[in-house]
Amino acid sequence: MCVVAGPLALGLGSAAPLFYAGLGLSAVNAISQRNAAKAAAAQTYQSSLIANRSAEQAFAAQQEALAAQLKESRASKAQDKQAATIRSLQAKGAIQASGRSGLTIDLLLQDQERQSANFRESINQALESASRQYARNVDGLTAQRDDRRNQLISNINQAYNQIPSLGSALLNVASQGLSTYGQLYATL
Repeated sequence: MCVVAGPLALGLGSAAPLFYAGLGLSAVNAISQRNAAKAAAAQTYQSSLIANRSAEQAFAAQQEALAAQLKESRASKAQDKQAATIRSLQAKGAIQASGRSGLTIDLLLQDQERQSANFRESINQALESASRQYARNVDGLTAQRDDRRNQLISNINQAYNQIPSLGSALLNVASQGLSTYGQLYATL
């Protein structure tokens, strides 16, 4: 008797079972949508974890390549410096071996030393420039990696923000039920 009294108490008469069926379907639909949004958010999270690992691996590989390039540049410039020192010593030796003496020889030796120092300094400047460029490149890679991370975090946040709260889902069901009740009650 209580089961029959409930629908009749709403004043819907024979429309009460349809009202309750509609209300139940609305509740099932709201919960299904919520679960689907949760599953989509979880998938976005998992995809983002994979993408983040990939971004980290790419960052490490690119940084390693830049470091290897700088190392090769340093080795090459060290060889250039050594070659310049050897050429300078050979030139000084040739000047001294010429058998001349006096102020001219001193000037020639000083000029040779100046040329050698200038060449070594230009090599040092190229090395410093390469080191600064390496640091800028690493900063660029770091910014690129951080940008990718931030985008992934944003995607995760957006996915989780799409999940309706349980209270929101229940309020929507109640709102639809109330609207349906009003329509059914008005037609009676």
